Amino acid sequence: MTASMKPMPNTPAPDRPEAVRTATPPTTPPARTPQAAHEPAAEPAAGATVPRPAAGEPQAGADLHTPVIAWFEQHARDLPWRDPDAGAWAVMVSEFMLQQTPVNRVLPVYEQWMARWPRPADLAAEAPGEAVRAWGRLGYPRRALRLHGAAVAIAERHGGDVPAEHAQLLALPGIGEYTAAAVASFAYGQRHAVLDTNVRRVLARAVSGVQYPPNATTAAERRLARELLPERDETAARWAAASMELGALVCTARNESCARCPLASRCAWKAAGKPPHSGPARRGQSYAGTDRQVRGKLLAVLREAVAPVPQAVLDREWDDAVQRARALDGLVADGLVEPLPDGLYRLPHS
Repeated sequence: MTASMKPMPNTPAPDRPEAVRTATPPTTPPARTPQAAHEPAAEPAAGATVPRPAAGEPQAGADLHTPVIAWFEQHARDLPWRDPDAGAWAVMVSEFMLQQTPVNRVLPVYEQWMARWPRPADLAAEAPGEAVRAWGRLGYPRRALRLHGAAVAIAERHGGDVPAEHAQLLALPGIGEYTAAAVASFAYGQRHAVLDTNVRRVLARAVSGVQYPPNATTAAERRLARELLPERDETAARWAAASMELGALVCTARNESCARCPLASRCAWKAAGKPPHSGPARRGQSYAGTDRQVRGKLLAVLREAVAPVPQAVLDREWDDAVQRARALDGLVADGLVEPLPDGLYRLPHS
C-alpha cells in the first residue's frame, strides 16, 4: 500500500496500502467531528489503541523514526489521496484499490472513481454492479463490492461521513484490521500500528535482521510494530506513512536500494551481510490458465455489456466448459454476477 500523507517540511503532519498494497494522511488533522497458546487472543489487534511509553521512558525506535520521516519529507510521491484536502473517503478508496495492485495501475481508476463518486453517499446510491464495472481491470473485483458495501453503511450509519473511530471503521462491511488502522491513521492522524507488506519488510530487515517477514503476519510482528510507535499521534501517523513509502520505493522485495536507504547504517540485515531468506519459499501468483483468468474474461464481457448477456456469449470466452462453468458459478456465489431467467447474466443490481 502507499501511505497517504503529504510531506510538510519542518511541520509534524498527521494524518495511505498493499498488496499487498501497495495509502496516506493529510498534513493537518481534520476536525474529529464528522489495516504462549493463549497469548494471541489476549493481545490487542494491530489497529487497536496502543499504550504509550511511561513518562521519562525512552522511546523505542526513535533512532528509526527521525531518519525515515526526514527521508519521507524529501522523497514521498505526490499522490492525489495524499492531498491535505482529499479527505477520509479518498484515503479509504485508495486503500481498497492499492491492496495487491501497484500505484500506476490504480491512479487512472482512482481518478475516475472519485470524479464519479466524490462522497460515500454517491456510490451508495448506485447499484453494486456499477462499482464492479468502474473497477475495470484492477483485479480482485470483490474489493469493489466491499467498498460499495462500506459506502452504503457509511451513508446509513454515519450520515455520509467516514467515521474517525477505529472501532467504527472496523465495524463497516469489508473493512479489516489493516484498512481500519490505515484510515484512522492516514485520514485522521491517529496513533495506530499500520502493518502492510511494505512496513513488515522494512521492520524485518532493519530490526529483525531477516530478508523477508513471514508469509502471514504474526503476533510477534504486531508487538514489534506497537513497540516502535512514536508517542505523539501526529508523529506516529507520519511514521506509518513514511515506513510504508520506504518499503514501496527503496526497501523493495527485490533489488532493494540500500545506497538510498536512510536506515542503511542501522539496518540489522545489512549489518549481518544480507543473509538470504531461510523461511518457506515465497511463491509467486500464477495467472495464465487459472480460474482467475477465466473469471476475468467473463467479467470483462459483462462490464462492457449494456444489457443482460446470454450464456452462449460467455461460452465463447473459454473453451474448457468445466472450468468455465466453475468460474461462472464462483462469480455468482461471490455476488459479482447476477443470473437471470432464460440463461442471461448481468452485473449485480442489488
